[in-house]
Amino acid sequence: MTLFWPLPALLTWATSWLAFLLLLGLGLPGWLAFVAALSCAAAVALRARSRGQSRWRSGVILAGFPLSVLLLGTALPAWVWLLPLAALLALYPLGSWRDAPLFPTPSRALLGLAKTTGLPATARIADAGCGLGAGLVELHGEFPDGQLTGWEWSWPLTLACRLRCRFARVRRADIWAADWSTQDLVYLFQRPESMPRAVAKAAVELPPGAWLVSLEFEAPELLPQATLNNVEGKPVWLYRAPFSRR
Repeated sequence: MTLFWPLPALLTWATSWLAFLLLLGLGLPGWLAFVAALSCAAAVALRARSRGQSRWRSGVILAGFPLSVLLLGTALPAWVWLLPLAALLALYPLGSWRDAPLFPTPSRALLGLAKTTGLPATARIADAGCGLGAGLVELHGEFPDGQLTGWEWSWPLTLACRLRCRFARVRRADIWAADWSTQDLVYLFQRPESMPRAVAKAAVELPPGAWLVSLEFEAPELLPQATLNNVEGKPVWLYRAPFSRR
């Protein structure tokens, strides 16, 4: 069974703490119990990395337990632990745990997109999961006169993106419930697990001639019309409706 982020991190932290407390209860010295519990977290982080998880996620999995031990050593009141949890839920609501976390589009990653797609200058373009707006900024650079829309489920990120990307229409929306049929291009930077769902939705909703554009993660079942390789390790996959399947 696949666990959606950030459940792997939360479960690893809880397991490390359980191991730590159990070992202390068995009479092990504190430092030894800490090392053993940290080893559990390290094993999970290494396995996550070997299974294709990013360094960022693996680092979060590893760092949670020792950081919590360090903070507890400062005798903080118990309610303080609710603050980061509340912040996490605000930035990353439960309904979006199946989608990608906050990973910004690198600068210049979409260079050449307008020329490659051949879309008109006023094309209708949506960033599905716009976060803080890095993708919208890059899209605006390619389509300065385009009708840009950003969809984001997190309220704090939606508001921040609106302030940053005044050239775009940014609204809080579930990207899987939003209407893709009105767009000439839908751009996303999701995760491999999300691509089949994105392909299925795009195949039904995108009109002929419209584009599905994915940063880094390809749709294995589709033949791309083109790829952009402006940033090392971050290819951009371009698929035009109606899609050609492998």
